[in-house]
Amino acid sequence: MFKKLFGKKEEKVMEETVFSPLTGKLVSLEEVPDPVFSQKMMGDGMALEPSDGLVVSPVEGEIIQLFHTKHAIGIRSKTGMEILIHIGLETVGMNGEGFEAHVKEGDKVKPGDRLLTCDLALIKKKAASIISPIVITNGDILESVSKEPAGEVKHGYSPIFHVIAK
Repeated sequence: MFKKLFGKKEEKVMEETVFSPLTGKLVSLEEVPDPVFSQKMMGDGMALEPSDGLVVSPVEGEIIQLFHTKHAIGIRSKTGMEILIHIGLETVGMNGEGFEAHVKEGDKVKPGDRLLTCDLALIKKKAASIISPIVITNGDILESVSKEPAGEVKHGYSPIFHVIAK
């Protein structure tokens, strides 16, 4: 009886909504002025032009990578999808200046949990752009990805993708 009640295996989630990790303007990935992202070399996704420096988790999952420069973070969701949130373009050269991490690798997160904060004014001054790609790096595990249209979004609240895993 005890095993029947508490011995359940966690079922893999097959469908998932990805919420915006930033507040700002959602744009297509093709509009990113960097061919690595716009030509989808890292994977498919969307991009955001942030209006504030708070980055939150777009899904329930686990932090699988936090770059030492804190300009990018990777999350594995419950579907197994891996999402890269890359703040700005050419921000790796800032060597962490203007970025603060609020999580570490291995942390469990849910939508809306604070991941990073960044100084947008400093990024505008020191980097190529504040436009921030949100990329699914292992899209081969997904059956489908539907994207929301471009427009204004709020972090942790506005959906940007809906995915179905294979």
